[in-house]
Amino acid sequence: MIEIGAIVWGVTDIERAANFWSKALDYEVRYMSEDFAMLKSRTGEGVQFSLNKVTSPKARRHHMDLFTEDQAGEVERLLSLGATYKEWRYEEDADYIVLNDPDGNPFCVVQI
Repeated sequence: MIEIGAIVWGVTDIERAANFWSKALDYEVRYMSEDFAMLKSRTGEGVQFSLNKVTSPKARRHHMDLFTEDQAGEVERLLSLGATYKEWRYEEDADYIVLNDPDGNPFCVVQI
């Protein structure tokens, strides 16, 4: 089984975006740094919404993280549906794999 674990949105100003989205969605800021913020529903229900600092003004500055207990199996299933591997420089202890959907939109498959 696979499910949406977090939506990650690219923004140029983390503090401004966290302020707006936490109010817009009735979410709480659970973590914030200069480059990243994690927002969760006040009720504890719903998908995590994360903000990632970007410098590009181009569209498509966001991606989705899909959480699974069977990363290898889900990656293979998604590849069979038309996803492709995205070239990526992974840090040594990365728990995610970056794929592109058929339109070239990136998303991550994260081992939980």
